[in-house]
Amino acid sequence: MRRKLLAVSLSAILAASMLVGCGGDTNKGSDSASTASTGTTSESTGSESAGSESEENTGSGIQYNGDEVTITYWHTHSDAEEEVLVDTIIPEFEKQYPNIHVDAVRMPYDGLMQQIITSLSSGTGPDLMRMDIIWVPQLAEMGALAAVDDLEGFADLKDDLYEGPLSTNYYNGKYYGLPLNTNCLAGVYSNAMMEQLNLTELPKTYDEVVALKDKLGEDQYLIACDGANSWAMAPLFHSLGGVYTNEDYTVASGYINGEASVNALQTIVDWYDEGIIGPCFTGGKPDAANGLYDGNYLFSYQGPWFFSNDDEENIAKVTGGLLPAGEAGSLTVNGGEDLVMFESSSKKEASWVFAMFLMNEFSQTAQAVGGGHLIPTVKSIAESDEVQAVENMDVYIEQLEGAVSRTPSPAWEKISDKLSIAFQSAVLHEDTAQSALDKIAPELDALLAGEE
Repeated sequence: MRRKLLAVSLSAILAASMLVGCGGDTNKGSDSASTASTGTTSESTGSESAGSESEENTGSGIQYNGDEVTITYWHTHSDAEEEVLVDTIIPEFEKQYPNIHVDAVRMPYDGLMQQIITSLSSGTGPDLMRMDIIWVPQLAEMGALAAVDDLEGFADLKDDLYEGPLSTNYYNGKYYGLPLNTNCLAGVYSNAMMEQLNLTELPKTYDEVVALKDKLGEDQYLIACDGANSWAMAPLFHSLGGVYTNEDYTVASGYINGEASVNALQTIVDWYDEGIIGPCFTGGKPDAANGLYDGNYLFSYQGPWFFSNDDEENIAKVTGGLLPAGEAGSLTVNGGEDLVMFESSSKKEASWVFAMFLMNEFSQTAQAVGGGHLIPTVKSIAESDEVQAVENMDVYIEQLEGAVSRTPSPAWEKISDKLSIAFQSAVLHEDTAQSALDKIAPELDALLAGEE
């Protein structure tokens, strides 16, 4: 039933987008044709004529009359997301652009960065890729990515993108990609625990959450955090006032080990010791999902993919909502994936046409309505009735207002590793919060300065 409803919805969206192309209002960067320059590529210089394709059905808003090509597109979609890509989006694209074929290759996330580097050095890399936002600065610094600032349609699309996701593509004065989808961690609350604790509405602050401690039964906890690492505990750490660096992302000393950050980490340690944060924090049981379903945890930090679970019986046992606020507010961590083209590609023109198609109303809505409920990065699409009707989508879009970006540095993965080690050492009482953060502060300074 879900797949049938998706197909009906997308057919309606496609029909509407074609009507728009005939003279109605358009979404920036999707169905409207741009007059911006495409820049120079090794395929063709473009043409004023679309050949056999009419302006009405060029869903990316860009005409293509180059040679017949096959572009290689690497991605890391989940099973459900890949189904939408392969069964819905690519067939429609190839129908509209019969001279461009897409070879979509799903890649395992583990070890992927090294595989990218190896493939580029051997000349076997992809033309286009959907990659984690944290990798864009690193690859841009290496000169591996093609800048997109001057490509057709980018300027118009840029005005309709959420600033946070767009910024993940910015490095050293240029944009090196498009924010395909964004995400964050919001709250997922156990209905059973809410009822047991006589809560008629979700707690708005962490003070309200902690005040419930004495009402807990055996093997019950208030907070389920999936790990003492820089991703899973970021919403809690930042909401309690912790920061990694200064606002310019150039210095960590005095920030990661400043009073606010130390107090935030110490509070987290204390809450774990007191049983406010549950055992899944350090790999214990129950895990977050089953603990929510069974009434062991009041809430957990989860992304929108949590609700793509087809086990409707379990999903009915939880409610999505905003995270509680600490002294710094109801903060979360910004994630997502960007679309990038590789400088070594000989098929940039065709790759850009497909990239812009993935950013249009049809494609963005398809992945929001189906698949993993991916959050669109195009504001006009995210705020559309079709997308807002997706269960809990409005929660995540509102939670994104308090999203804190992971440090936009080519060295982010090393920074993340050091943060995670420090957090874990404090939680496990291998070190104090102050000492653990003091130790990594100069190391983070060196990474931010490009000295390691």
